[in-house]
Amino acid sequence: MSDAKIPVIVLGGTGYVSGELLRLIAAHPRLELKAILSDSQPGEPVAKFFAHLAPIYPELKFSSLDEVKQLVGTLPTSAVVSAAPHGVAAKLIDDILTAAEAKGTKPRVIDISADYRYSTASAYEAVYKHAHGAPNRIAQFSCAVPEHLNKLTTPHVAHPGCFATAVLLSSVPLLSLGLVEPRLFAAGITGSTGSGRTPGAGTHHPQRHSDLYAYNPLSHRHTPEIAALAQVASQVPAEFNFVPHSGPFARGIHVTVQAKALKPIKTPELLEALKGFYAGRPFVRVVGEMPHVKDVATSNYAFLSAAANGESVAVMCAIDNLVKGAAGGAMQWLNRVFGLDETTGLTTPAAGWT
Repeated sequence: MSDAKIPVIVLGGTGYVSGELLRLIAAHPRLELKAILSDSQPGEPVAKFFAHLAPIYPELKFSSLDEVKQLVGTLPTSAVVSAAPHGVAAKLIDDILTAAEAKGTKPRVIDISADYRYSTASAYEAVYKHAHGAPNRIAQFSCAVPEHLNKLTTPHVAHPGCFATAVLLSSVPLLSLGLVEPRLFAAGITGSTGSGRTPGAGTHHPQRHSDLYAYNPLSHRHTPEIAALAQVASQVPAEFNFVPHSGPFARGIHVTVQAKALKPIKTPELLEALKGFYAGRPFVRVVGEMPHVKDVATSNYAFLSAAANGESVAVMCAIDNLVKGAAGGAMQWLNRVFGLDETTGLTTPAAGWT
């Protein structure tokens, strides 16, 4: 591929993930941001909502949907990265692709919402309790964490949710390698940014500070997504029992996945199995020490570790929910879709003192 810049359009407006996408695009040597859509804030300065991005986007303003549809029709090829909410993204993406098709242009879409994570409209509707916005587009999307799909066979990609990313990175090796019974138990703790930008009881700082509590135990909406994607990646149908928790920090996820071993295994053997499974995957580091959220916050890296006592295994994973679990994972896919090295623009390590 030539060294020409790849034009990028971001959908999703003022949310935290959109802000992370803009930050990552600015640091990427091969991407050029052409527009960011906010149909509710067209013409407003991006820096008004993302003050920390003002030095790199001092003049950038939000675009309307009509402006984005017109733009995508002028670009022979482009990347459209959608951080729009579930229930909105499917129709929005469909509108933009339809406008591009009318002009003969070919954008490639990476969707971070939940709208294209399921292989059928009925599976999506069973979880989200509303009709899918563009069921005719579902077959055009593949969904997986980048480490679990070697070859992309569809024009567009959906990235799994942040909790799903951490649980899948932890559990798929166990199932694929036949190490555990197909009944897994996962507990995860997420930072407040995982709840979105709009303040609520779950994100209001005085409520969340110095507190820790479970929510939606055994009924979280990402659980069916995890089970479906784990089966696709490992070819093993498995039961997942997932209990998410709200943590007293802004960004990051820590997940522990436990299961019963199919044959006796100890910690050194389990760690070697994980290292072998993720060999050649630059963003997954399997370490002997327990992973810390501070080791990964603000980065696209996932740190995994494990323990086994002969009968039971536990795999621990730490990721940044906004980067590896959302914007960074999407950028990995963008790199692959456009034939770039998967690590391009994504190798900055964690800040360390968040």
